[in-house]
This record gives sequence, structure tokens and C-alpha cells, in this order.
Amino acid sequence: MTLGQQLKLTVQLSIPAIISQISSILMQFIDASMVGSLGAEASASIGLVSTTTWLFAGISVACATGFYVQVSHLLGSKDTVKARSVLRQSIVMVMIFSLAVSAIGCAVSGPLPRWLGGEADIHRDASMYFLIFMLSLPALQLNMLASGMLRSSGNMYTPSLLNILMCLLDVVFNFFLIFPSRTVEFAGMEIAVPGAGLGVTGAALGTAFASIVVAALLLYSLCFKSPELAIAREKGSFRPTRQCFRNALGIALPMGCERVIMCGAQIMSTVIVAPLGTIAIAANSFAITAESLCYMPGHGVSNAATTLVGQSIGARRKDLTWRFAHISVLMGIAVMTVMGIVMYVAAPLIMEIMTPDAAVRELGAKVLRIEAFAEPMYAASIVVYGVFVGVGDTLVPSIMNLGSIWAVRLTLAAVLAPRYGLEGAWLAMCIELCFRGFIFLVRLYRKKWLK
Repeated sequence: MTLGQQLKLTVQLSIPAIISQISSILMQFIDASMVGSLGAEASASIGLVSTTTWLFAGISVACATGFYVQVSHLLGSKDTVKARSVLRQSIVMVMIFSLAVSAIGCAVSGPLPRWLGGEADIHRDASMYFLIFMLSLPALQLNMLASGMLRSSGNMYTPSLLNILMCLLDVVFNFFLIFPSRTVEFAGMEIAVPGAGLGVTGAALGTAFASIVVAALLLYSLCFKSPELAIAREKGSFRPTRQCFRNALGIALPMGCERVIMCGAQIMSTVIVAPLGTIAIAANSFAITAESLCYMPGHGVSNAATTLVGQSIGARRKDLTWRFAHISVLMGIAVMTVMGIVMYVAAPLIMEIMTPDAAVRELGAKVLRIEAFAEPMYAASIVVYGVFVGVGDTLVPSIMNLGSIWAVRLTLAAVLAPRYGLEGAWLAMCIELCFRGFIFLVRLYRKKWLK
């Protein structure tokens, strides 16, 4: 395979993955904008529990990754029969896992806002938002598994298109669930629009319904339409085997522990920000959502890198593995550098779209401009991590992530936030992301992971 062919393949797989990631963030952006119109308290109620939702979503990602990385390696070695066997087992195991995790989340939904230090007037909405998210977690888990399996087979387009559909469905559901019945003017006519008027609860329900619909479509595409993985075409056992479970555990356990401790650190960041007041919580929530528009393209390139590197390792082509890793990392850095420049310039406009509150807009724009300087090195850490996942090397990268966020970010945030407010907390994040990118690049170019 020539360099030109490698570049073309990387771009072909990256573009739909980038679109998919951006569409996912647009869904959060839409949620935030619609809820933002209800005021700072509604936004703060979602922002308060957002890091905890990431915790449980991150655990689900780790669980799914343990199986689709195995499938990527098997497809690279042309063993489609065993790949389909792993898929069958994975469906059973992730459903058992997600139901257990969902039950835990539902059990803590009531006291969670109080544990996080949120103000009493946002406790009810924050608790309800988190409860609905946890009830929909099994659908989200199947969404992640099916998307990962399709990407592992080289099909980046179906997950991307369906994630875009999920955004559109989210808009529609939110439109009717968040706002009360009202009259809107269109083309000179007054149209009565029904609405449930559920506010924050409506936003959670809209996202949950969209996730359920798309999870069903993804499973249908995977199990009935995929040339390599259509398990509906043949009989086979769904009973989990010890080997498949052990292989998945070896990949997923370090990632899962990392996600728990990383999100624990993000929850600690929320605890650091919470005493700064409702304005700071709301600005922090909006800024996190807006910044996601920058780094999610990096996750798209990372997904492509995981697929390309995983199949190359399965085919026992270490030379090709390294070339795909190198190309993907450079591409991710380039894309996120451009996005960082756009974010710096457009920060006030982005915040103006998301909230009518002037104080929230001003503070959110300031912290976004601080974070823009971290985007190139953040890209490096994201894409290099995807490379390591592709080869099944998750333990050391997980430890690197944990050390960086706990030793650098939280330490700096604890010192800077009380003195400089939310800007101090985001400066700590900027410094930590640059450090993390540097250590990931060092490990990548030492090439020990290839051995």
C-alpha cells in the first residue's frame, strides 16, 4: 500500500467519524441552547451532573471497546467466523453489564446533586435529568457496541449517518418536550404548537428517546446488513466463553478504571467550580459543550486510527501499523489546531447562541479562549490513545491519563480556582492537556507499544 493510498484510506475513514462526533456534540449543543433559554438555573442543573453522566457513559465505552477491538483484530486476520462469535457473546455481556450499571446510577440519582455541592434550587431538575439518563443507559450501551463493531469492519458511514439522525430526532423531541404549548408565527400565519413544558426533564427525555431509536437501527444494520458481521444469517451460540470474557476484560478493565478515576477527577473539578456560584456552573457547562466542537473531530480521527491500527495488527503488519499511527496523529493535530483557532475567534458568538444571560456569556467566552491554546496537544493525546487502543494496549495509557489529570489538573485547579475563579480552573485544564499530549507523543515515538 502506497503512502497516497494510506492517506486516502485514513481520510475516508476519518471524515465520517468526525461528522459522527460533531453530530454527537451538536446534540449536546442543541440541548444546552434549548435549556439555556429557560435561564441559568436550568443550565446549571444539567451542568452539575454532566461529569457524572460522562462517568457512566465512559464505563459503557470501555465495556464495548473490550469486544470491538477483538473483532477488529479478527477481521484483520480474515477470521470472520470467530468475529461473529465474539459479537454474539458481546451483546449478552454488555446488556448484563449495562443493566447493572444503570441500577447503580438510578439508586444514587436522588442524593447526587447534594453530594456534588450544587445549590438547593437546582437539586430536583439535576436529579431528574440524571435519573432519565441512567434509565436509558442500556440503549446507549448498545449504541456504542454496534457503532464500534461497524467501525471495526471498516463501515464508518452507517454509524455516522445514524448519529446525525439522532441529532435531528433530539431536536424534534426537545421541541415538543422542553417547551409548553405555544403559538408561533410562520409565513404570516399563526400556528399552534403542542408542547409538554417539561423543561430540563424534557431535554433528558428527548435525548433518551433519540438514543433508543438509533440504537435499534444500529443493531439492525449490524446484525442483518453487515457483510462481515450479520449474525442473523447463521445460527450460533450467544453463550459467553471464558476466553472472550478474559480478552475483553484485559482491554476494558484498564479503560474502565481509567474512565472511573478520570471522571472522578472531572467530578472533583465540578466540586471545585460549584462554590463559585450558579453563573460559574452555567458558564462552565456551556463552555465544556462548546469546546467539544473542537475536540470531537479529534475523537473521530482517533476512531479511524483504532480501526486501521487494529486491522493492521490483526494482519501482522507492524510497518503498516506504524504508518497509519503516524498519519492519524498528524491529521488529528492539524484538524484540532484549525478548530482551536476558530474557537478562539468565535467564542463570544458561540456563547451568545447558547445563552441569553450576559454574565454567563462573558465568562464562558473568556474560558473558551484560554482552552483554545491547548487544542493541538489535546489532539495528540486523543489520537495517540486511539492508536494504543487499536493494538490492545490500554493499561499504560490509562495510567498516563490518570497521573496527568489528578497530579497536574486538579492540583493546579485547587490552587488557581479560589484565586482566579472559573478562569483559573480552565487555565489549569489548559496546562494539563498540553502536558498530557507531550507524554503521549513521547511514548508513541519510542515505539515500545509496537513490540
